[in-house]
Order: sequence, then C-alpha cells, then structure tokens
Amino acid sequence: MSGAALIETVRVRDGVAPLWRLHRRRLTESCRALGIPIPPKLMPPEGGPDRVHRLEVSDRGCTVTERALGSVEPVRLVTSAVAHHPYPHKSTARAQFEQAAAEARSAGADEGMLLTPAGEVAETSIWGVFWWEGDRLCAPPLELGILPGVARARIGELVPIEEHRVRLSGLEGRALLLANAARGIVEVATLDGIPVPRSPGTTALRKRFWP
Repeated sequence: MSGAALIETVRVRDGVAPLWRLHRRRLTESCRALGIPIPPKLMPPEGGPDRVHRLEVSDRGCTVTERALGSVEPVRLVTSAVAHHPYPHKSTARAQFEQAAAEARSAGADEGMLLTPAGEVAETSIWGVFWWEGDRLCAPPLELGILPGVARARIGELVPIEEHRVRLSGLEGRALLLANAARGIVEVATLDGIPVPRSPGTTALRKRFWP
C-alpha cells in the first residue's frame, strides 16, 4: 500500500452522519496499523443536504471532498474476471475494483463481484456482499482479506452475521443484498443476468439500517 491514502466515505443524512462512530473507529485502527498520523480534531460532518462526505488521510494530512449520493436501486451484478486480492484497509489502492467496475459497465451491468483466486465470493467494487440462507444472514469471512466495511459493522449490530466461504454456485437461488456506508442496503436484481429472488428480511433490515 506504499503511497496510498486511507479513505472514509461518510453518509450525511438529515443533517447528521449517523455512522460516524464506526467510520472513526475503522479509520483510527487503520491509521495505527499503517503508521499514519490520526487526524487531530476529526469532527463529524453536519448540516446541509444528504450527501457523501469523503475523507482522504495520509502522511500529508487530511483532505475532504463531497459528492452527491449514488443510486440505491436494485443492482444488476455480474461476476468479474478480476481476481480479488486482500484489501484489509479502505485506501486509494483500488486498481482491482476500478477494473472490475469498468468491466461490469462494459457488460451493461451496474457492479462487478470479485472472486478470490480460489474461486470464493469476496466483495464488489464498492459493496459488501451478503445472502440469506433461510432466516440467517451470511457473508464471506473477513479472513479472506475483504474490507471490514462500516456497513457490515452496522448490520452486525442489528442481526447476527454468519461467515461462510462460498463459491459462486453457492449463491444460486439465494436472495442477495449489497451494503455500503454511503448508500446503505440495496437488493441484487440479477446475478450474471439471472433474476435473484427477493427476501422480506432484506426489506426489514434496510428499514433498520440507519440509526
């Protein structure tokens, strides 16, 4: 991760940043792990319209930019040919994800899902991946080197998350959802062009996601 900066994309909703404590906790842990100075007097964004507040933190300090919120419509997901490599800290070293996203757009999809070199489901370019097995919510294990997402941490406060290693075939017939801290929870409409079943559990979880 030489030369890369840490990033946090913080949702501002109704004038507050509802997941700020989780962002701050992850940023602090990553700074300590990588020897990057923790920004002093780091304050949550407040007021104004709903938006995404982006922090970029490096040895050179902290810069802030803001952007409009992206789509929260159900996602057309495709499996990426790009192999997933460990991404334990949210940083600007995102070449694998940028390549997967571009590949998905070229295929007429919204998002690309990366698999590990062993063929196990990892994460998408900007979302954590979850699926339902009955009434149990499942996700790939963090030990695969996927990002410890703020959205995942929030979901874990609401329901238990079972970690399972799964290949692509293990998602067949499952209701899938994606989550990130900027847009919350969205359903997956199709996976590799095949319609994905819906789950009332996703609807219920989505309603509870924002504190």
